[in-house]
Amino acid sequence: MEDRIISSQMLTEDQTVEFSLRPRSLAEYIGQSKVKENLKVYIEAAKMRNEALDHVLLYGPPGLGKTTLSNIIANEMGVNIRTTSGPAIERPGDLAAILTNLQEGDVLFIDEIHRLHRTVEEVLYPAMEDYALDIIIGKGPSARSVRIDLPKFTLVGATTRAGLLSSPLRDRFGVMARLEYYNEEELTQIIIRAAELLEVKIVGEAAKEIALRSRGTPRVANRLLKRVRDFAQVMADGVITEDVAKQSLEQIQVDRLGLDHIDHKLLATIIDNYQGGPVGLDTLAASIGEESNTIEDVYEPYLMQKGFLQRTPRGRMVTNLAYQHLGRSIPNESST
Repeated sequence: MEDRIISSQMLTEDQTVEFSLRPRSLAEYIGQSKVKENLKVYIEAAKMRNEALDHVLLYGPPGLGKTTLSNIIANEMGVNIRTTSGPAIERPGDLAAILTNLQEGDVLFIDEIHRLHRTVEEVLYPAMEDYALDIIIGKGPSARSVRIDLPKFTLVGATTRAGLLSSPLRDRFGVMARLEYYNEEELTQIIIRAAELLEVKIVGEAAKEIALRSRGTPRVANRLLKRVRDFAQVMADGVITEDVAKQSLEQIQVDRLGLDHIDHKLLATIIDNYQGGPVGLDTLAASIGEESNTIEDVYEPYLMQKGFLQRTPRGRMVTNLAYQHLGRSIPNESST
């Protein structure tokens, strides 16, 4: 699968710039107002009691700010953060090494926590609940269990697939927060802030134009801003105007609703080759030269969210909205 500019997944190009654009406090963080308000209360209460914050689970689609929020939690609590991911912790010993190196009140951030190995997860249970680590020393009849006390820490877990978390692990989180897609106004504010940090001049409705095409995701908004900045430097002396933004985004094939050429290809294939559907997933995958799971996990969710595509028991079907968006005549429109 090619890297798509409107992908919400982290791309190599995002790593350095995204870090520099991340807010450092809840006051700087734009959007997710309910999550932010609740976290502010929990953090203040924990600081008043001089205790570690309860364990926090952040879940929702990629690119919405889960990693950013974990760093903000550590900053607001005035503690250090240790960052890792579920797939990176292969053995219980790896987790034990991380936990024993934490200081009192520290934040341990585990990204993709749903991908933790089952044996590692079982070691995590007493660490979260009792702040203790049970390890086995020796083998066979001489093996014995030793309990090591851990400093009181805060585990912040992030996942895009909360349904894959086991119940025992999910139940040990005191704070659970779902991150939602951002609205146009919030994304516009994020783009204006990012432009200031990147020292890019953005005027008029340009930020709103980029926000419209950002698929509700700050990561996509920042990536589009960087690409538009390049066009502005060549076309308009570095100033991003509304016209420059529109021309740039059309040039990189991102339309006004955030659909790219692959989205258009998928919808057009169903319309042109299969009369709008229904068409089976495997047949569709073969028609556009993609893997079935890529279509199902990457392409379809946004198209369904925007009302362009339906999953039915007989296969995929496009809606009248898709015909309208692609400028096609709706079948039997005159008879309806």
